[in-house]
Amino acid sequence: MTAPAPFIDLIELCPTLRLDIRYHGSDNFIGLPVDGYEAPRAWLTGPAARALVQVQRRLELFDLSLKIFDAYRPQRAVDHFIRWCDSPCDPQLKTLYYPELEKSQLFEEGYLNRHSTHSRGSTVDLTIVSCDGATELDMGTRFDFFGPESWLDCDSIPPQARANRLLLQRLMVEAGFIPFHHEWWHFTLRDEPYPHTCFDIPIR
Repeated sequence: MTAPAPFIDLIELCPTLRLDIRYHGSDNFIGLPVDGYEAPRAWLTGPAARALVQVQRRLELFDLSLKIFDAYRPQRAVDHFIRWCDSPCDPQLKTLYYPELEKSQLFEEGYLNRHSTHSRGSTVDLTIVSCDGATELDMGTRFDFFGPESWLDCDSIPPQARANRLLLQRLMVEAGFIPFHHEWWHFTLRDEPYPHTCFDIPIR
């Protein structure tokens, strides 16, 4: 199924990209499939998708690949996160994803927002893996770990993890993306085409 305008399906554009769409399943910080993720697909606006392919091509020269955790995010998914914050806490998920914070603080600290940049269609969460997708480069924390260890300027993670983060950041910035200080995996296209629009088209 082709992505609806104004989006492009990343795998249709670049089949060598790796996908691990966490919000389609339960391997994520809320422990459930998230509203709006009806298929494990990754969509971005055309300019963001084409910029991302530039990064992929550079990594392929070194037998590496991008792996996408999340791209366009429907507003209904953001609304699901808001409702989740009012539900009882799962201690196991808290330990894995936000050990030093309470749910309400995830909004206060800027890890979650009521209107996500993802819903504008030009933000992507990703990491670097081996070309076969079997091995992730060490980035110091898991995806969606909410704490200072995930910040770009964290110096308490191993040197190799810091180097890997810098590699990802440099490649993405050179392709036109802006990193998010609190999340090493999160990048938004600098010249995004819909900076004031939150889309709510379900991913199918």
